[in-house]
Amino acid sequence: MKIISIQNNLGIPKYRQIILSVEKAIGAAHLKKDERLPSINRVCLEFSLSRDTVLQAYEELKKRGIIYAILGKGYYVKSVEVSIKHRVFLLFDELNIFKEDLYNSILKNLGADAQVDIFFHHFNAAMFKKLIQESAGSYTRYIIMPTHLAEAAAIIKTLPVGDVYILDQTNSELINYPAVYQNFVKDMYNALLNAKTRLGRYNKLILIFPGFREPIGMKEGFLLFCSHFQFDCEIITEFNQREIRKKEVYIIPNDRDLVSVIEKSKLQNLKLGTDFGIISYNDTPLKKVVENGITTISTEFETMGRIVAEMLLLGKKEQIENQSSLIIRNSL
Repeated sequence: MKIISIQNNLGIPKYRQIILSVEKAIGAAHLKKDERLPSINRVCLEFSLSRDTVLQAYEELKKRGIIYAILGKGYYVKSVEVSIKHRVFLLFDELNIFKEDLYNSILKNLGADAQVDIFFHHFNAAMFKKLIQESAGSYTRYIIMPTHLAEAAAIIKTLPVGDVYILDQTNSELINYPAVYQNFVKDMYNALLNAKTRLGRYNKLILIFPGFREPIGMKEGFLLFCSHFQFDCEIITEFNQREIRKKEVYIIPNDRDLVSVIEKSKLQNLKLGTDFGIISYNDTPLKKVVENGITTISTEFETMGRIVAEMLLLGKKEQIENQSSLIIRNSL
């Protein structure tokens, strides 16, 4: 049975005809799992094609997870599921409730024609590099959350520039890549600006900023606001059971610190929203009810997932800033 068919003047690029031929052969069960495809040289000779044309087709099928290569032997059928048009490598920093919402949104909006493999680098540069190196050439698209890893840009540049999308944080070194990102400087500054009247009831603003996972833009936006409006302020790297003084406001990016501050306030018999204030980062259903409501600075992770999925499906190459908002509740 002839596997590959090429026609001249068909209006379809030759490499695409090769892909369609392989898909049709698999769909008709003429090619089965682990069966060998015609060699690149054989296809070149039979249809008078350049090696690059055949290689382009086989590599595209490989990226989609339909075929695999064995060095020195050729290409073989890996999957008979040919409906998958995009095989996506998704690299997050860590798994939490916000990233779960983001992941589910990406899956929902990419649809059934896409397969998404998710990985986590846990803010470890060596793990980040290893995962990207091992994935290179095996996916049609790469959605990457580089956080603020120092070597991230250089590692990402080893991937095909047209296949990469940046998520959550970007920087000047990644300007050539499409992205859906948060502007942490602006988000922090504008949120505090919107809360300025309420913050004026307090004596001091304190940002708990460990600096390991948290974007540096949060710190920059905080200091800019305090400088512009002459708020007494302090940045601490950990709460560590310090005494909470009345009329302090704690801005808390990490939920573990949020729990520590609330627990300490109960030991000191302080009333949240009256004796002291809290602004947390990233909203959750629980923050709507804890202590009659925690004020949050929050981005729309579901929107972020929808936008990056649409960009990927439509081939858009833009840098889009995801919007953030302040949700005021009883804690301020």
